[in-house]
Amino acid sequence: MTEHIVKSFEEELEQLSTHVSKMGGLAEAQLRSAIECVTRRDLKLASQTVTHDQHLDELELLIENDAVKMIALRQPMALDLREAMSAIKIASDLERIGDLAKNISKRALIMFDDYETPTRLVQGLSRMGKLAHAQLNMVLDAYVNRDASVAKKVWLSDEEIDEMYNSVFRELLTYMMEDPRTIGVCTHLLFVAKNIERIGDHATNIAETVSYLVTGHRVTEARPKRDQTSTTPVGSDLPE
Repeated sequence: MTEHIVKSFEEELEQLSTHVSKMGGLAEAQLRSAIECVTRRDLKLASQTVTHDQHLDELELLIENDAVKMIALRQPMALDLREAMSAIKIASDLERIGDLAKNISKRALIMFDDYETPTRLVQGLSRMGKLAHAQLNMVLDAYVNRDASVAKKVWLSDEEIDEMYNSVFRELLTYMMEDPRTIGVCTHLLFVAKNIERIGDHATNIAETVSYLVTGHRVTEARPKRDQTSTTPVGSDLPE
């Protein structure tokens, strides 16, 4: 960050960045827990993950309030204004990632209470979840280090998670066609897969924001997408 004549302004900017980084760490932990509760059939962890989502909501509100107050009182320009606006946008994406992790955990609670889940069915989800977590970790590092090149790598990697989602989607549909008894559990797993894919989208959103923060230019290229299932109706997700 650039030096400012008013030291308190510099401190406010640093605190805002610290809050965003803290929220990012919580979102990472939520996602990791959500994936683990699915792969390990851990109902206790699933319940904890649902409950802990409130911490992300509280941090998002804090970041938004601080950023808006800063804009109103300091009237920042150029990079400083981008810092404040980027904090709001990134916090919004992180809050949504937390919601999606909570939804995954809710699905786990239902699945493991009502269905037998073959281990093989969750292996693809585990790989997909680890990839989404790696994307989130990388883009948060890009934010901390103000590294547009790393952000661009995350932006380009969204295609990989889409391809993995397509593969999981086809595999689960095949299971349902071959054995109608798996329709219930496979439906829940489809929702889990879709939520992970959406988390990848939000990591990509953050990558675009980091790129704009650092360079001052918005990403104008078409986002690489390989999700071939968007026209396939699978219903709506659980209420938050």
